[in-house]
Amino acid sequence: MRVLVFFLPILIVANSLFSQENIAVNIDSNGTELQMTFKSGEAHNYPSFAIWLETTDGQFVQTLYATKSVATGMYGYKQAGSLKWEKGPGRAERPAALPYWFHKRDNEKQDNAVLPSPESPVADVYTGATPKNDFVVNLKADKKLEGKMKILVEVNQPWDVNDYWTNAKYPDNKQYLTSCQPALVYSVVVDFENLMPEYYLNPIGHSHPYGADGKLYTNLTTFTTALDIFKSIKLDVK
Repeated sequence: MRVLVFFLPILIVANSLFSQENIAVNIDSNGTELQMTFKSGEAHNYPSFAIWLETTDGQFVQTLYATKSVATGMYGYKQAGSLKWEKGPGRAERPAALPYWFHKRDNEKQDNAVLPSPESPVADVYTGATPKNDFVVNLKADKKLEGKMKILVEVNQPWDVNDYWTNAKYPDNKQYLTSCQPALVYSVVVDFENLMPEYYLNPIGHSHPYGADGKLYTNLTTFTTALDIFKSIKLDVK
């Protein structure tokens, strides 16, 4: 009896540490099946992220997945005046959340992208909650994928300041203050006619710090904890 009382809490903790959420989206599609396995890093704390497809020359093809907040414009913290937020769900425009994806999906505009909103959200079949820990996303493209294509992920952890991306960097810009270290962009190229057993996405740059444009900035030397939101992103083509 003493042995059971001693070991049971340890087993429960171990199971919770290694739990893995499974998400499935666009399940009724007959398109190419993809599975993405995300290992969360030490800085993972309910980040916003989106997954999408592009041609190799950067033309947007489709959104594969987006967390519910950025997909609907409804966030866990609502705006409560200038530079103030209250805990609780509410609508907000946050162009600094995932600027690269926002601009790509809006006809690849370089400025003034139209953000998803409660009136014009991303379709439910491509959205889901933000996972707590490690997770697997089972995706389906809208059609069978052929030739070479890029799969991208953009991720942003709110309020993650560091010695370079401080609160004082753009003190009057409320969009920057909700973001701090800008959103990171990961990518991999897949040749669907010559598949490899597995792929790993790597960081290729970051978005504008307050979402003023849709450019990709490739210097990541000022980034710290943002690079540890995800420990790894693995892609398997089914």
